[in-house]
Amino acid sequence: MQSIQMAFKSILSNKMRSFLTMLGIIIGVASVVILVSIGQGANQSVSDSIQKMGTNLLSVNINMRRNNPITLQRVQEMRTLEGVAQASPVSMSSGTLKAGLQQYEDGSIIATTPGYDVIRNYTLAQGRFLTEPDVSNRSFVAVLGQEAAEELFGSAGVVGETFTWKGYPFTVVGILDKIGTSMAGSGDNLILIPYTIGERLFQRKGINSVYVSALSADEVETAQESLTAYMDALMVGASSSTTYNIYNQTTALETLNTATATLTLMLGGIAAISLLVGGIGIMNIMLVSVSERTREIGIRKAIGASRRNILSQFLVEALVVSLIGGLLGLGVSVLGTYLLSPTLKMTLRISPFITAVALVFSLTIGVVFGLYPANKASRLLPVLALRHE
Repeated sequence: MQSIQMAFKSILSNKMRSFLTMLGIIIGVASVVILVSIGQGANQSVSDSIQKMGTNLLSVNINMRRNNPITLQRVQEMRTLEGVAQASPVSMSSGTLKAGLQQYEDGSIIATTPGYDVIRNYTLAQGRFLTEPDVSNRSFVAVLGQEAAEELFGSAGVVGETFTWKGYPFTVVGILDKIGTSMAGSGDNLILIPYTIGERLFQRKGINSVYVSALSADEVETAQESLTAYMDALMVGASSSTTYNIYNQTTALETLNTATATLTLMLGGIAAISLLVGGIGIMNIMLVSVSERTREIGIRKAIGASRRNILSQFLVEALVVSLIGGLLGLGVSVLGTYLLSPTLKMTLRISPFITAVALVFSLTIGVVFGLYPANKASRLLPVLALRHE
């Protein structure tokens, strides 16, 4: 307790110098906590975006331009495979849509079939989704996202209205519920049309991408194995590694989690360097303090203070400086995450574990960098210390 009292007395007697010494620790702790919080927030944001797309989602990408065996009939066969709930071909394009004098250029036009809404967890606000007769009859119908409907017609209640694309009139048969934005982009600018119409207007022959949903998240591996066996049977004589690829969201989620965890660790490591710089600042100031208080050390030793007493005095002082700096750094971290959350548009939470690690690390820095000055002070000879001017 005596050492702690002396430490506070020394700190308060040189307020500005003590604050500047703490500043390195404050910046270091705040940097570690805030940067790790940003890394974890980005990780959570990416995970939420992928999970919103569906963790039971699989995508089959065909790389063959010629002799592509995948047809609409083959896609229907995929729906009967073990573990598979639904399958739909997907082809994407963009263009300018017109409705009277209004134009819309930011839409994402997707040609697909019935079942795509189930795969992507879309729900309808009005009307209906695409049907098998729409696909087989090559009907010029479309299902719009909320943004696309409002930009074209000024309202979302536009079932039965028509718009044109590439000179062809399309009738709106359904409006999707608001989807929002994910890592894949906006979900409200969609224009969904029958696959047969898209194949004709996009001028693309064959099916190069199929979205598949498993019966559940637990059935993803089963569905992937079934699809692999089915595709291998179709691609006899060709290398499966070059003719098609099957991706699942679970694997993508694990990969991205690993990548963001590595990024978070890297950010924390970079920020920890500033803590080391703060520790060097503590060592520097403590050495100055030892030099200034050489006579005081000599007097204490002359009246019976042991080497251990002197060592603990300066070591406790370094610990108090680093502890106060660490606590102030945590306060800065709380304020920083509060201000950055709306700016970065992500939820930033301070992890108790990271908080504890940063605080322990700052105390460790205080011990390590305070040990040399404290040891130097404890080794001073009383006779030489008392003669010091």
